Amino acid sequence: MKPDGDTIAAVATPPGRGAVAIVRLSGPQAYAIACKLSNRSSLPARTPVRSWLTAEDGSVIDDGLLFYFPAPRSFTGEEVVEIHGHGGPVVVEMLLERVLELGARLARPGEFSERAFLNGKIDLTQAEAIADLIDASSRSAARAAVQGLSGRFARVVDELDRQLTRLRVYVEAAIDFVDEPIDFLAEGEVAAGINQLRETIAHWLAVGEQGLLLRHGVRVAIVGAPNVGKSSLLNALLGEERAIVTDLPGTTRDIVRESIVVDGLTLHLLDTAGIRLANDPVEQIGVARTHQAIEQADLILWLRAPDVEDDRVAAVIDGAKEAGKWVVEVWNKADRFPPPAGDERFWIAAQTNQGVPELLSRLRQVVGFRGVDDEVWLARQRHLDALRRADQLLMEANEQLGQWELLAEALRLAHDALGEITGKVDADRLLGVIFSQFCIGK
Repeated sequence: MKPDGDTIAAVATPPGRGAVAIVRLSGPQAYAIACKLSNRSSLPARTPVRSWLTAEDGSVIDDGLLFYFPAPRSFTGEEVVEIHGHGGPVVVEMLLERVLELGARLARPGEFSERAFLNGKIDLTQAEAIADLIDASSRSAARAAVQGLSGRFARVVDELDRQLTRLRVYVEAAIDFVDEPIDFLAEGEVAAGINQLRETIAHWLAVGEQGLLLRHGVRVAIVGAPNVGKSSLLNALLGEERAIVTDLPGTTRDIVRESIVVDGLTLHLLDTAGIRLANDPVEQIGVARTHQAIEQADLILWLRAPDVEDDRVAAVIDGAKEAGKWVVEVWNKADRFPPPAGDERFWIAAQTNQGVPELLSRLRQVVGFRGVDDEVWLARQRHLDALRRADQLLMEANEQLGQWELLAEALRLAHDALGEITGKVDADRLLGVIFSQFCIGK
């Protein structure tokens, strides 16, 4: 698959007012369009040129800068021009309309990055890392996105690719020369190669799980009976008075959503309505939304207190556990009900912040987040799915030792699964999904 011959254009800066806005062009007519827009006969490469930018009737649209990046030494591998103008919405709209009049078409979301991939400038993991870096919600996430952008994970996949290629060559040789006594094709050698590959994949799956947590964060639903202190805990976790706290049960009627970053891990907190048999129609809606929040959450923080009956909550928690949710049970009001000696329950006092820092550490521990190092990249679910498929196929290959044709087919399919990660196999069906998630102009 190759890019079409169109020249594409889009605004590459966020909408709204600002000092500078950028209109980006890529394609065979980008240079000619820029020359017509600026009434210049030529543009130097990689050198800013100040020029009047004019409409079809010769009237001035803006006083801006033009940057020309010749192919193939550009982001997309094509002729690229960036037009830097003043950042007023009307000016930007007029500039974009003018380049479209001159022959460009409006770019689809992610089409610049898609063309960079199709022209061999980046692989799929690097393309995705561009979007991840833009969307990073914490410094740790941004650092991990840079790991992907630099090709760190792509190099890992390339090494797996080389190892698997060598193994496939051995197996294909066994098929082609089945009557020849070739020592290096012994089943033990092949099994050792498969096991080494599986060990490497297992390591990178573990690293990828960290990256997936870093990328998406963890949705934490604070669940409990009315008046157990859920809103007080939310305020303590945020360090500010975000939720209304009163002694009246049923104060929280809707889901209160906030996010915090704890040592690189984003926690998406959901303060829910207390679970009880409610008569008030509005409170009933709140309780129904609590059940929805539990279904959507990754982790259930079950807040309890000695002076609050929560049998109805316990039944809900049992269902969450059966659904595979992480559940952390926490007892509140330690300042009013000091726990007895030897009590192994986890206690906090939300109103005084007692135990709250330790609770945050415990949440990180429960989800298995170890922090960010030089190996972690912002993994996507498709990366992990492909690695797991490759591992499963390698396990099946190990079971086919001696049956060379079946073994070769399992190794081929494992190779294809790895190739989907970087786009080194026929990945047309992936591209629409991947690049449609990008912003316009990227």
